[in-house]
Amino acid sequence: MKLEVNQLAAERGGRAVFSDVSFAVEAGTLLRVTGANGAGKTTLLRILSGLGAPVSGSVRWQNNDGAQLTTGEAACFVGHANAFNESLSVSDNLAYAGALAGLEPNAEQIVTALDAFGVKALRNRSFGALSQGQRKRSSLARMLLSSDRGSRAWLLDEPFVALDVDTQALLARLISAELAAGALVIYTSHQAVEITAPVVRELSL
Repeated sequence: MKLEVNQLAAERGGRAVFSDVSFAVEAGTLLRVTGANGAGKTTLLRILSGLGAPVSGSVRWQNNDGAQLTTGEAACFVGHANAFNESLSVSDNLAYAGALAGLEPNAEQIVTALDAFGVKALRNRSFGALSQGQRKRSSLARMLLSSDRGSRAWLLDEPFVALDVDTQALLARLISAELAAGALVIYTSHQAVEITAPVVRELSL
């Protein structure tokens, strides 16, 4: 997998957020996006995931054979906000998130994803009844709905927030495993968490 970003510019509320952002990353790369509050870190991830549109510039995802991918085929985005329906069960939320990503996970895949984050027992609970940490872990489980490891980029906005130390370490291991399987991972974080990666880069906005 490869991502090419060329001369990207973005605005928020009619005000320029960033401009002339260009970079290229390939399979196995861990890219940390840094910058002051308001620098556009979340905006960049949303554009890369197809949830936002740039003012100018281009984003191109490719598979290992050089064929162009749609954003939905290429990336899984987990934002700082959990973006789950509080009235639905955890399982129903994950099924819906998977369907939006074109995955349509079955019940076994959903349980396996939740189990990886230690929240399998909460699968039938309404999302609104969970603690902040439980919500975060349940939301992160959407990254594991694909049965083909390393096939999609992970775009993670402050993924370690609201997680205890043990769960932070677990997430770091899952990210490392995904990178080893050939994925790209692009993330923002104010917390220093050790992640093993074939290639580590930083982009400052």
